[in-house]
Amino acid sequence: MKKVDSPENHLKRIVKDKIAHTEYKLYLDGYKKMRHSLTVMSIDDTIHSLVGTGNSLVRFGDGEIAMMRGVNLALQNSNKELIHRMQSILAYRDEHLIIAIPDIFHGLSQYLPDSQRFWEDHLLFCRSYYDRYCTSDRVYGNASFSRCYITLQDKSKSPDWFSEIRSIWAGKKVTVVEGAASHNGAGNNLLSLSSDVRRIICPSSGAYNAYDKILDECKKEPADRLFLVSLGPAAKPLAEDLYHLGRRVIDIGNLDLEYELFLHGAQHKMPIAKYHILTKEDNIKAGYTEYLDQIVTVISRS
Repeated sequence: MKKVDSPENHLKRIVKDKIAHTEYKLYLDGYKKMRHSLTVMSIDDTIHSLVGTGNSLVRFGDGEIAMMRGVNLALQNSNKELIHRMQSILAYRDEHLIIAIPDIFHGLSQYLPDSQRFWEDHLLFCRSYYDRYCTSDRVYGNASFSRCYITLQDKSKSPDWFSEIRSIWAGKKVTVVEGAASHNGAGNNLLSLSSDVRRIICPSSGAYNAYDKILDECKKEPADRLFLVSLGPAAKPLAEDLYHLGRRVIDIGNLDLEYELFLHGAQHKMPIAKYHILTKEDNIKAGYTEYLDQIVTVISRS
């Protein structure tokens, strides 16, 4: 049964939403008057920057920015070392390592109302971190390249976007670095255009606690492979380290979840059964034998 808020909590939420909305409007009005503001590519341009190029990408979503405030996330507790790494990466400059951030600095009309309220609230608490680590003299990738369906008002471009994303690894050998429950491409055709798929399976939570093991296993992979990393905050330092080792890496975040919602024609977020499958036996029952065959190593936190 869905928990019903008390009248007091309901009123508090309404007041907080109004404060966040007012703050965002004031912020946006002031932002438009500034000569210097953050520039974020469109989803189209972000995807195009990865198609037919050797570019790598690190994606910063709301969770990573919130962690910089010391917030614990559901699948990764706050960690000073990890926060320092993320701060450094967010400010990193290299034309072939794209840093992607949310497209929230020039308006929110592209998002559905609930998402607009979410981003208003996010900026209320986190905008100083963008101001501190991001600069106006560069162009950032769009973090929504991998969340290009469920929260958008206009979903008409989503089929083309997913088709173009899949073409990034067409004919390429791919190594997926993911949590045990992530199942990127399992049961759908997200990775079907690649010529070969190998998987390094990491802890579903607290992946950064096993970071050295994860990096060591990635180093064993042949240099010609494209790394697709879906590992929450731990993906940020991993992407940077692999990039400096001469590997191409794309931090895809929750791309598979977004693709599943698209394939289901969902209009709201919904549970997807495969993200609750952890054991070999349950994967076999679900028919994910190809997924199991692609696993080259499983890394534990201990």
